[in-house]
Amino acid sequence: MAKTPMQQNNVTPSANALADAARAASKERGLPPVHLWNPPFCGDLDMRIARDGTWFYEGTPIGRPALARLFSTILKREGDKFFLVTPVEKVGITVEDAPFVAVDFRAKGTGDAQDLTFVTNMSDEALAGPDNPLRVERDPESGEPSPYVHIRAGLEALIDRKSFYRLVELGTHAERDGVSWFGLWSGGQFFPIIRSEELV
Repeated sequence: MAKTPMQQNNVTPSANALADAARAASKERGLPPVHLWNPPFCGDLDMRIARDGTWFYEGTPIGRPALARLFSTILKREGDKFFLVTPVEKVGITVEDAPFVAVDFRAKGTGDAQDLTFVTNMSDEALAGPDNPLRVERDPESGEPSPYVHIRAGLEALIDRKSFYRLVELGTHAERDGVSWFGLWSGGQFFPIIRSEELV
């Protein structure tokens, strides 16, 4: 596919340059302030996050977890699109489902005082609640649930199967808008999973 003159004038974004910029940005405490950065779009990078959370670059899995973690710190979502951003450039990447996978969680308290703190494959932690809601999508044909938890700035994690099974054991029934639901309490909020009447 031929490049347009505008694309030819741009420096082709590279994973190494992005990694260097991410390292520089992460020297300060905490995550880089990607929400404050609005650099020009530099094109798409052949980088993909698979549904299982594996990062690929040019079709090959990124074998160094620390490098994938580094890239994850400069991930930004705009609408339905995902980008890696630095103060000076923004490149598009492909995300098959959610950019993170929640691989574990900690439960504290019980009932409506319960708190669920999720841990992702990139070592992020998020307390489910009003700021980090839980949601469950069900496949219209198979009925298979896909549970998600918000991690930060519009970025969600797909909750892995083993964690979801553990969550179901902590579930309870509560009424919402006059309908009884089976769901989970966390952060002072009830998150419905399935109508109580659908549980057999």
